[in-house]
Amino acid sequence: MTVLDTGSIAPDFTLPRDGGGDITLSALRGKPVVLYFYPKDDTSGCTQEAIEFSGLKPQFEALGATVIGMSPDAVKKHDKFKTKHDLKVDLVADEDRKIIEAYGLWVEKSMYGRKYMGVERTTFLIDASGKIARVWNKVKVSGHAAEVLEATRALKS
Repeated sequence: MTVLDTGSIAPDFTLPRDGGGDITLSALRGKPVVLYFYPKDDTSGCTQEAIEFSGLKPQFEALGATVIGMSPDAVKKHDKFKTKHDLKVDLVADEDRKIIEAYGLWVEKSMYGRKYMGVERTTFLIDASGKIARVWNKVKVSGHAAEVLEATRALKS
């Protein structure tokens, strides 16, 4: 399993995004990118995380940063999720999980004694050169977006 850490080059991707079109990570070089991975659209934790990042989008933009959420859900599901909760962040669909696996986040999880494979909620702050500046593993959602914003601010100083 790949373990990406601070200083690693973030694996590039081109994936379909909500609302149509694609997002290519390397096309965003020259400015910071917040790339957060989440398990599933429209579940409580994922919804809260997306709402918190959406609420702070103007502050991220003021720092020149792009915020991208990624899950294995289809684009159509992202579109519904985005509309339902008035989300402002970009959502990309990694349906075959190739990128999620490249980031080492398709892992065995356990709930109520049942084991299954799923996405480990993780956020990467990628600097302007495409290197990983910070990693948050096994994210606890509440207040997370604000913490990422502070780290993004520190990146700029």
